[in-house]
Formats: sequence, C-alpha cells, structure tokens
Amino acid sequence: MDTAVKTEVGRYLLEQVLSTALSRTATTQHNGIELTFAVPNSMNHFRIETFSTKEPETLQWIDRMEQGSVVWDIGANVGLYSCYAAKARGCTVFAFEPSVFNLELLARNIFLNDLTGKVTMMPLPLADRLATSTLNMSMTDWGGALSTFGESYSYDNKPLIKVFEFRTLGLSMDDAVKRLELAQPDYIKMDVDGIEHLILKGGFDVLAKVKGVLIEINEEFTEQSVDSFRYLSECGLELIEKRHSEMSAGTPVFNQIWRRAATR
Repeated sequence: MDTAVKTEVGRYLLEQVLSTALSRTATTQHNGIELTFAVPNSMNHFRIETFSTKEPETLQWIDRMEQGSVVWDIGANVGLYSCYAAKARGCTVFAFEPSVFNLELLARNIFLNDLTGKVTMMPLPLADRLATSTLNMSMTDWGGALSTFGESYSYDNKPLIKVFEFRTLGLSMDDAVKRLELAQPDYIKMDVDGIEHLILKGGFDVLAKVKGVLIEINEEFTEQSVDSFRYLSECGLELIEKRHSEMSAGTPVFNQIWRRAATR
C-alpha cells in the first residue's frame, strides 16, 4: 500500500472516529427532569455522571427560580445548567461561552433537548468594558474549562498554562443590555475561572436590577473575593449562603448565593 493510499485510509478512519464521538449521547435525570447531552469524551461523560452531585447547590438555586425567569449563564461551558434552567423552570436563558471548542457541544445540547426557542448562545466573553483582547486557554478538549479573557492568571491567581489562544471581542454586562439589547436578567450564574470580579465591575446597571446571583469565588484569591463582595453589596445584593459539594470539600472555592436585599 503506497503512502497516498495509507494517508487516505487514515484520514477516513479519523473522520469516522470523530463522527462517532460527536454522535454519542447520554441521558440523565434530576428532580424529574430528563436531559440528553453529547458525550464525545470522558470529560463530558463525567459531567453527566455527576450532574446531580457536582454542584447540587446550583441545581437547588435554579429550582427556586420563578417560572419563566430570564437567566444569564456566564461561563456556560457545554450548557448543562442552561438546559436545566430552561427545561425545569421554563427560563429564557442567555448562555455566554467564548470557547470555540465548547460552542459546538453547547449548540448540540440545546438542540438535543429541544430548547432552541429557550436558550440563546452568546459566543463572546464578558469583561469590564467593550474591547478586543485574547482568550487564553489551558485546554482544547470538548467541555474543557480554565480559560481567561484578557488576563494571564487562572481561578487561583496563579499563572495560566496556555496551550491555545485567539483574539476576540469582549463586552461588559451593561454593554450587552445597552448595545445588544439583551433582556435584563432576573438571575445571573457566573463561573469564569478567575475574572468574576472584572465582569461584575462592568455590570453595575444590570446588577442593580437582578433578583439573585450565584457566583463561584476562590476565597484565597483575595482581589477576586474582596472586589466581588464589594461590587455585589454596592448593587444592593446580600450574601445568603456559600456552599460546595463533597467533591470540592477542603478547597477554598465556593458557590456564593446572593439575593436582592430586603427594602427597609
């Protein structure tokens, strides 16, 4: 077999492997809600297998939302919580996810769960202002995390080990409403691996009107933790609890749950 034939056969086999991987799905149930997700690799299998146990506080927070709420899922990854909010509570969801590797699975998962009319993909990173910069990524796997827009550190304030990058446009939360005319969110879920405080800084007008926020904070990352607390408090929100699952026990990373402070 000559080299050209070998190359053609190898290319065909690779295409078949990729096609098979992308067509694999898995179904999970939580609180009576059935969801189907694409599982092209072990990382996504793990996400589905641990759907109910990895962040139970996030699912409980979603379950308390009013039916039909508007939700911004900032750092949506492949859309697990976007799809759950849309299907379990009938929410209108804007799923912000800039990773080109996650966007295909996000689109597939929205389609698999018949949620095209409920979940809008927003393939741009959020930041503190409108600007072009680099999305720095530590992995290129489907379903990967640990990327950052315009910064060189990760969720723990340590240098990000970059394996891929591309330049793109970022905008603030306030820009998303004023310039793109997105619906004002009732609730915001934010998990962006380290730049949460910068995104909050660019969203005072939006934050002043939300009912609640769930945000992942590393309490050992002082700047992120202190600034996030200050911005959310200044916008009239109060911290009501912070939690993480047994899978995250012993780590300084918590999901903080904030709600609109009662008027006195």
